[in-house]
Parts: sequence; structure tokens; C-alpha cells
Amino acid sequence: MKSGMTIAILFAASIAAPAQTVPATNSGFGVTASGTLRYDLSYTETARFYSGQQGNAQSSALSGDVTYANARSARPFALTYSGGDMWEISGGAGGSGYFQHLLVSQGIIERKWSLNFADDVSLSPQAPTTGFSGIPGVGSLPSTPAPPSQPVLTLNTRSVFNTITSSFSRRLDQATSISAGGSYGIMRFPDGDGVETNQLQGNAGISRRLNARNSIFGGYNYSRFSYPDYTVVMESQSAIFGFTRAWSRRLSTSVSAGPQWVKGSADSGIPSSTGTFVGVDATYRNKSTSASLNYSQGAAGGGGAITQFGTRNHDVSAVFSRQLDRSMNVSASGAYMRTEGLQHSDITSSEYGEVSATRRLGRYINVFANYTATRQLSNTALPANAISGLSQVIGFGIGYSPREIHLRK
Repeated sequence: MKSGMTIAILFAASIAAPAQTVPATNSGFGVTASGTLRYDLSYTETARFYSGQQGNAQSSALSGDVTYANARSARPFALTYSGGDMWEISGGAGGSGYFQHLLVSQGIIERKWSLNFADDVSLSPQAPTTGFSGIPGVGSLPSTPAPPSQPVLTLNTRSVFNTITSSFSRRLDQATSISAGGSYGIMRFPDGDGVETNQLQGNAGISRRLNARNSIFGGYNYSRFSYPDYTVVMESQSAIFGFTRAWSRRLSTSVSAGPQWVKGSADSGIPSSTGTFVGVDATYRNKSTSASLNYSQGAAGGGGAITQFGTRNHDVSAVFSRQLDRSMNVSASGAYMRTEGLQHSDITSSEYGEVSATRRLGRYINVFANYTATRQLSNTALPANAISGLSQVIGFGIGYSPREIHLRK
């Protein structure tokens, strides 16, 4: 099993953990690696309680996380990985299987312009929700719980996501800059129990700094959704205008909105329409506390557990983290999704939240506990693999988390 091999490699690497500063390695091609490397290993026990006919289950998981960032300000490179295996001890309500998530980015920064490329790929035994791994209850790197690409949350449904993005920006003068970007993403279901999608996206924009605290921006977005098993195509275009304000060194906000036009192919049944795109972001950060709040509204491609071409989504997500002292950290995250079908009046609402606490014991060992609740309701019949009603996950675990390793030239 691939995930088992990955964990074995990470475990073997942990033997060298006490050496926190090591010489960088040379690849043989004249490229020397330097920067910061960090990894964690975790073992988790979870109890899962599902409403309806899905029953309850108890499971275990072995997982690992790796993060690396180089020390080159002009050519920044970053890698984040989370993966592992989860197996059922009792019950059979779902969630077992191996999971992988890898995010790699490479930047090129010059005096007046910058270019960035990224690849985000994941494999999950269920619709991903909280944490970087996306698996509720499993110890993993914290992250803002961005609403998943699946509009309906599912269990026992293996899914693969891969999104490749690129972005370019250039500063025209001290106050004005332009930008452009694009992405291509796929959603696949290896077991054939979901509607697969392809997404092509492009954007361009311009921003203007008004003063030290305030900026305005405008742009254009284009998205094209297609479905490999169908001849349906959906397109959307948006004109966006926004305002950004730094209220202080710790708090900043951004608000954007604009008209959005949706058009479907002749056989899609998607009516041409004009709606509104809205985006709101707020972030707060100080030495021991970080928090963010995000809201977005707009058309999306649909797909996933139900045959639904085109949706209008209303998504809210929030995350909070606080370092209480050197050895104790608490965090909370949550999200709400409301999905409306563009073809019909189908409405599905999903909400989930997680609270967790981590305490370090000694130099390398930590223990953690978390609680995750998910609720999903719909005015239409959901498939058997979809979460229906309330589900709850309680997790306890132990982790091996050495200090960062600094690679030097």
C-alpha cells in the first residue's frame, strides 16, 4: 500500500531527528537545497457516530505530515504533504482507506514582477472537510477549512482532486500593479460512484494602492466546467470590483463583488442567467493568536455525489488558533455550505466544525484530542453514500513532532 510505504519512510527518517541542523545535499545537477524541514508522525483512535442507517464505527489511523520551504527569497519553493491509512476496528460506517494530499509551489520573484506555479493533488476515502488531510479526527497540519469541491459530503466514496495553477503579477509603478492567472482542475471517482468534472479557469486584474492602508482592485474571471461522462458544458464570467483595508498591523479585510453571467450548452438544461459574485475575507494575527473569516457566493460546476450540472454556492468558513503557552495549543474551525441547483430547486446545506487541543510532552512527543461535527440536510433524496443528518467524530492521538530541521549551505 502506497501510504504504508510513505509512513515507513517517514518513520525511518525520524531516527536522525536530534540533529536539527544538517548540511544541505547537492542533487548532482548543481542545485543545493537549503531551508527548513519539519515532519510529524501521528497515531489516532476515533469514534464515529452517524445518524440514520449509517450506524457507528471505531477506527484507527496512522499518518504523517511533512513541510519544506527553501531559503531563497527570489526563488521560493514550498512543499506540504499529509498522508496515511485509516482502518475500521468495529462497525462499518465508512471513512476507512488511505489518504494523500500534496501541495507544491514554485515562485520566481524579480524587482518588478513575480511568477508562481502550484500543483495541489489529493486522494481521500470520503469528501474532505477539516484539516490539511481532510479527514475528521485525524491529527494533521491545521488549515483553513475551505469548502471542498464536492457540493455534497459523502462517506465510503474515494475521490481524487488535482489542480494546477499559475499566476503572474507586475508592478507598473509604486501604487499600481496588474495580474493574470489560470488553473486547470479535475475531480475523479475511481469507483464510479460520483459525477466527475473538469474545470478550466482564467483571470486578469489591476490593483491600485490609495494610501498606506487602503487599496482598490478590479478584474475579470472566466470558468469552464465539463463532465467526462456527459457532453454538458457550463461557462461563467464575472466582472469583479473590490476594496482592501489594513485596519492595523494585525487586522485586514477585503471585500469584492460584481455581476456573474452563466451559460450552459444546449443539452445541459442550464438556463442562461445573471447573478452576483461576492467575496469577503478578514484575517487577524498576532504573536499567539491567528484567525480568519471567509465568505463567497457564486456559480460553480456541481458534480460529485449527485447528477447536478451547475450550482450556486454560498460558502462561509472560519478558523481560530491560539498558542496558550510553549506546550499548549487550541484551535477551532468550521464551515457552512449552501448549494442550490441551477437546473432545479434542489438545495443542500452542509455545516461542519472542529475543536482541538494539542499538548507537548517533552521535546518530541505530543498528545491531542479533537471533536468534529457534521450535519447535512437536503430538500431532495440524497444517495446512500452521502452524509445524512448529524455525524460526530471524537479523536484522541499521540504524535512525534521534532523541532524544525534547518538545512544550511
